[in-house]
Amino acid sequence: MLVVKNLSKQYGEFLALEHVNIEFDHGVYGLLAPNGAGKTTLIKMLVSLISPTKGEILYNGANIMDLDEEYRDILGYLPQQFGYYKNYSPRQFLLYLATLKGIEEKLALTKIEDLLQKVALSDVANKKMRKFSGGMIQRVGIAQALLNDPKVLILDEPTAGLDPKERARFRHLLTELARERLVIISTHIVSDIESIANQVIMIKNKQLLYKDNVKNICATLDGFVFETTISFEQLETFRKQYVLLSEKLDQKEMIVRFVHKGETEVDWIPVVSHLEDVFLYEYRDDLQMNG
Repeated sequence: MLVVKNLSKQYGEFLALEHVNIEFDHGVYGLLAPNGAGKTTLIKMLVSLISPTKGEILYNGANIMDLDEEYRDILGYLPQQFGYYKNYSPRQFLLYLATLKGIEEKLALTKIEDLLQKVALSDVANKKMRKFSGGMIQRVGIAQALLNDPKVLILDEPTAGLDPKERARFRHLLTELARERLVIISTHIVSDIESIANQVIMIKNKQLLYKDNVKNICATLDGFVFETTISFEQLETFRKQYVLLSEKLDQKEMIVRFVHKGETEVDWIPVVSHLEDVFLYEYRDDLQMNG
């Protein structure tokens, strides 16, 4: 078990995270928040790249900073951008990393073939990576994170650059991997985790907002999400009055999806809330600033 205990991180006068407490067990955990909300800071502490200002992270009761190499031996990590050698093929690159990790060559070769198949790179295993697309490079990154068969797998924006087919394959792979290990995915893309995460973690205002399953998080907006049809001329006024989740042009009218917690109108249709609705509602101010 991985336990985040009263964790805070400060850079000079800037407070990135404050008093965060989370417990992780086996399964898939989605760390969901807009860019700049502290996801990457938390991830870097979980992989022991940076130290907390206050608090600690424990793996099976021991501080990960004290465990050092012992913790890294059971850790797989894919950063947002990972370094690779463009003139290496995926097979060469993974074999090189396996050597650095101290994996015996015969075992490494078997593992590498299996991983290349899992991330659908077997047919380009000997091609130089300088010709690869961003999505293909990302798949190499996922393979390298799995090289040591980690008990804790942490992926920071792992689906960046992947097309819809690759994303579906990736979700299937994660579901398989999570049977025997802890998987943490940091992302701002709701669809990446909505269907596979056992629990979703949301951080807001530098603190933990939610750590729960998708159903319970969506229930926080039950009865407050509506759809209605308005004229295009009404749209700007509607935007100022309500929290709009989506807008769709239908011929000369607009179909809008929105959140409202007061009195309702007769032509408003109540709809089932989704995780993306909660995300857009909770981070409405952050998303406007980023936009």
